[in-house]
Formats: sequence, structure tokens, C-alpha cells
Amino acid sequence: MIASVRGTVTATGPDQAVIEVGGVGLAVHCAPGTLAELRVGQVARLATSLIVREDSLTLYGFADDDAKSLFELLQTASGVGPRLAQAVLAVHTPDAVRKAIANADTAALTRVPGIGKKGAERLVLELRDRIGPVSIGADGVGGVTAGAWPDQVRQALVGLGWSAGQADQAVAAVSETIDGPTPPVPVLLKQAIRLLGRTR
Repeated sequence: MIASVRGTVTATGPDQAVIEVGGVGLAVHCAPGTLAELRVGQVARLATSLIVREDSLTLYGFADDDAKSLFELLQTASGVGPRLAQAVLAVHTPDAVRKAIANADTAALTRVPGIGKKGAERLVLELRDRIGPVSIGADGVGGVTAGAWPDQVRQALVGLGWSAGQADQAVAAVSETIDGPTPPVPVLLKQAIRLLGRTR
């Protein structure tokens, strides 16, 4: 309903900021990292997600749309509400969350207050296929397990306009070429696109 807000920061607190938009001060709940970037008196733009409850309307704010979309995706997992989803993003960057889920790194996920071993395993089980592409780190390593890349490449190909059948064929063909360590996902995706380019 409120996808983003842009206005002057009039106050900041330990867990929220007040942003004045059109003469109205909106209280926006933010993770510490997001709040640290805001300065009172300056104009800021936050991607936002409005959580509607019977007795409250709560606006959560994020530095960018990527963090917001991950916040909303995390809440589709059973047992994860907005506070816990925001806690995940307070501890980890969106890329780190995706890598942890793609790699079934429950140790990283349990560093979030409120997530135990079973909760971390549930996040991996329920979100692994929907987490989206995992970006490459500065060292060029995607950190993706051999079992995780096919789904990511398949989803990317379908998103680029190929059919699910074509994507499956390309993933199978790319899989046969791997000998040794699994290359980063973007490399595998380019290879799949080259293969499909010949059949278009």
C-alpha cells in the first residue's frame, strides 16, 4: 500500500525514524544499519512495507527495494513475522541471507536472535527454491553449493523469457560440462544462455 516514502528526517530513535511527507510525520521502523545512514534535517528515501494488524498499522523501512523484498519473502516462511524478518536483516545483508539459505548455512542464520536450529532449518527448507540469484562476493566466489545452482539458473532463464522445458534442458546440458568445482552461478547462467541462443 505504501511502497516507499521520501521526505525530511525529523527524528531518529533506537528502532525507528520519523520522516515528514507532505506535512505528515510517518514513524518508520528500521534496522540499526538503515537508521545509521539517516540524518535529521536531510531528505531521505526509504523503501517501505506496511504491516496491517487488527489493532495497528506498522510501517517498516529499508535502504533499498532489495532489502524490502527479502523482508517480505522471509515472512512467507512459517513462524516468521515482521519483527523476526527485520532482525534477520539487522544481522545480515540481503546477499548474506541469500547465501546462508542457498547453502543451508544454519549456523549463520542462528546468529539472529530468535532463530534456533529448527527455525533456521525451516527457513532453508521453505525458502531455498525462492530466494533468487546469489551474487558473487568480492573474491569471485559465489559460495553456492553444487545442489543449489540448477534452481537459480532455471529461475533466471524462465525470468528471461524461456519456457520451463527449455530451461530444464539447458541446465541439464550445462551440468554435463561441469568437471571439478562448481563455477559461480553467473558463469553457469551465461553458458546456459549461449546454449539456448543456438536453439532460438
